[in-house]
Amino acid sequence: MAQESPRHLARELVLQALYAIEHGKVEPSADFSNVAGNGSLPPKSVEYAKVLLKLVREHSVWADQHISRLAVNWDIRRMAAVDRSILRMAMVELEHMVDVPVKVVLNEAIELAKKFSTPQSSSFVNGILDNYVKDIEKSA
Repeated sequence: MAQESPRHLARELVLQALYAIEHGKVEPSADFSNVAGNGSLPPKSVEYAKVLLKLVREHSVWADQHISRLAVNWDIRRMAAVDRSILRMAMVELEHMVDVPVKVVLNEAIELAKKFSTPQSSSFVNGILDNYVKDIEKSA
C-alpha cells in the first residue's frame, strides 16, 4: 500500500474537522490542536491542514453560494454533510491555494468522497467541481 501524501492526510484531517464542527462535536472556535488529534501526522500535513481549515471556515459562505448555483435541483442543506464539506474544501483550494494543480484538487475530492461518503457521492462531487472548473475557465 502506497504511503499517502502529506497533503492528502491534511485534507482528510480537515474533512474530519469540518464534519465534527458541523455536527457540534467540536466548537467552531476550537483551537486547531483540539481537532488535529494525537500528533501522529507529519508536521507538513498539520501545517497544510491548518491553512486549509482556516480558509474553508473563512470562505464557506462563498463556497456554499457556488455549490447552490451548480447543484441544480439540490438544496445544499439536504446534501450529505460530508459531500458539502468536500465540495467546500475543494472549491476553496481551487480558488485560494492556486499552487495546487486543478487535477490534483479534483482527484483528491473524488477520493475523499469514495472513502468517506456514499457510492454515488464521488460522481456527484466530480460533477459539481467539473462545472465549477469550467466556469473558472470560461471567465479567465
